[in-house]
Amino acid sequence: QVQLVESGGGLVQAGGSLRLSCAASGTIRSITRMGWYRQAPGQERELVATITSGGSTNYADSVKGRFTISRDNAKVTVYLQMNSLRPEDTAVYYCNAEKVVLPTFTQYWGKGAQVTVSS
Repeated sequence: QVQLVESGGGLVQAGGSLRLSCAASGTIRSITRMGWYRQAPGQERELVATITSGGSTNYADSVKGRFTISRDNAKVTVYLQMNSLRPEDTAVYYCNAEKVVLPTFTQYWGKGAQVTVSS
């Protein structure tokens, strides 16, 4: 099992910045891609950004140029630096980790961190 613990959420004014962290623990071998998803009230969960163990990144169009995902492989921790925040970024942000032990593919989720951006 893999446990993911997020930290760094909170309330910020529009235009401000926040940094989310997610630390993985447990059976962390074979974790490949890690990332962040978010879910606003009444909406489906959506991808924000992902990063592979090799450092390849992928971003949702809505956050490109404003958010930066990074990863510390030694600590098995993933970060999301969020700048120029907008009210529409308000959501619960979930950390995600993918583990591949062939032929099994497993996804793990954190409990979520609330991010609220006031206008």
